[in-house]
Amino acid sequence: MDWLRTLTAVGVVVATALFSGHGSVQPVAAKTQILAGTTLEADEQTVADILAVFDRAEKAIESRDLDGLMALYSKSYNYHGLHKSDIRKIWSDLFEQYRNIESVHLFTRIMKVGDGSDTIVEMTCTGSLRAVSKTSNLRVPIDSWYGEVHYLAQEDGAWRIRGNVGDRPTVLPFGTAPHPLF
Repeated sequence: MDWLRTLTAVGVVVATALFSGHGSVQPVAAKTQILAGTTLEADEQTVADILAVFDRAEKAIESRDLDGLMALYSKSYNYHGLHKSDIRKIWSDLFEQYRNIESVHLFTRIMKVGDGSDTIVEMTCTGSLRAVSKTSNLRVPIDSWYGEVHYLAQEDGAWRIRGNVGDRPTVLPFGTAPHPLF
């Protein structure tokens, strides 16, 4: 049944990217979902708090609130060598070049690991980020990912997007690309 869940997740992401239309498309509501059959290894409150982070990210993206969006990232954010200042620049450039930015996050595993200040949440996600180009006025894919693990940690009393665990690999495996924005 895992293959069916995987196929469904991939189908939703592909359909969203392919059939999103062109031109002056209006943004849609946040598309953050926990798929049926998702492995939940965290309490209900943690899951609700983590989903709220992604909802706040969607609202900040929709309103083009760079400071609000960056407040959701950990001070120690690290994704394959990219740090919070790098992500700020990427989002700033995206806001300059695109409008109607939206994302889809389909979670298939949510796992809380550790205790106290060392607690992290690992969220396995398939999703996409797309927008309307200000240059071409066409809806374009910006990023997509399959089975990517988003890491969040408690910082200053709130869950923050942390990046990934470990150092930047010397070489990424063939067929993979970094997905640093979430």
